[in-house]
Amino acid sequence: KAYMEEVEGFANGTLDYTRLKGDTGPLVYPAGFIYIFLGLYYATGRGTDIRLAQYLFAGLYLFNLLLVFRIYCRTNKVPPYVFFFMCCASYRIHSIFVLRLFNDPVAMAILFLAINLFLEERWSWGCFFFSLAVSVKMNILLFAPGLLFLLLQQFGLWGCIPKLCICALLQVVLGLPFLLVNPVGYLTRSFDLGRQFQFKWTVNWRFLPEEVFQNRAFHATLLLVHLAGLGLFALHRWHRSKESILALMKDPAERKHASPPLTVNNILWQAPCLCPLNTSAQIVFVLFSSNFLGVCCSRSLHYQFYVWYFHTLPYLLWCTPTAKLAHMPKVLLLGVIELCWNTYPSTVCSSLSLHICHGLVLLQLWYGTAPPPVTHTPPPSRRPAAISKKAQ
Repeated sequence: KAYMEEVEGFANGTLDYTRLKGDTGPLVYPAGFIYIFLGLYYATGRGTDIRLAQYLFAGLYLFNLLLVFRIYCRTNKVPPYVFFFMCCASYRIHSIFVLRLFNDPVAMAILFLAINLFLEERWSWGCFFFSLAVSVKMNILLFAPGLLFLLLQQFGLWGCIPKLCICALLQVVLGLPFLLVNPVGYLTRSFDLGRQFQFKWTVNWRFLPEEVFQNRAFHATLLLVHLAGLGLFALHRWHRSKESILALMKDPAERKHASPPLTVNNILWQAPCLCPLNTSAQIVFVLFSSNFLGVCCSRSLHYQFYVWYFHTLPYLLWCTPTAKLAHMPKVLLLGVIELCWNTYPSTVCSSLSLHICHGLVLLQLWYGTAPPPVTHTPPPSRRPAAISKKAQ
């Protein structure tokens, strides 16, 4: 209902973004959201046929699973039984898709389509759909640091500029009707990075006092931790070449050492299709870990935000080597995370448990993907070999 009220103003000819609002507040999503939900507005009889909208979102849900399964099959890292948990074991995800009809699933489905295109080496089309996903909801920007790293690794500084221009140009084209009327209003509403969240909806910071939760210094600290985490992963986990990370600025043909396939404790990432500089698994690892770092450092996670990273969790847990007896703790970790997201309203215990689970995932990502130690072989002895008595 809130989304339909927000797009109804646009349907009636309002192009000033500051005047588009619903009962829950002003419109705070970029222009792509407007166009997609305007289509739903007309398809459902101006938002009155909720059952039809649910059928459409059920179709979106199946399409999203198809895209996710295709990514996982390309990386060949996750055991088949884990797919059951992605399909059937999450009440909260079913609710977000088919009951609540949020825009988060729409953005994530387009994002997974973009990742499939990256795995097919169709980088321009992938950047196009990545930008389209950003235009539906800004949380997709959590994948942006990883994507920038991959573009630099694949094309170098000058080669990745055209890809970034595709992303920027699409945002301008989609927002043009609103930019012509009130550019400041559009930019401040649709890309408001400093927006305050309500404490009553937070899933991850319930154990904090509300005054700390709303404090700008706390937000700045989370941002610094997020940037530090991205820097550490980029330097020590994403970057696998012997050259300095600054070598990513060069044209790939001019680099001394091509980036080797990403390895985990001397085990080569299993990837059916090798890209020029990245295995399929490396592309997925960089993008999923970039997003996960952002989720861990988010100022607030609301219940619909679970879909931001739910379908990436199995990969993050199983992308590292797993002993036979270690599968059960990982399944248990998925279950505890699910339990935290199904606790309504959130409690001190559920929010602390969620942070502990996130921390465990980060630890196993950091230590499980550490580069193998360099072994130094002793130089061959220059002394002549001893002559046996028989040879004498």
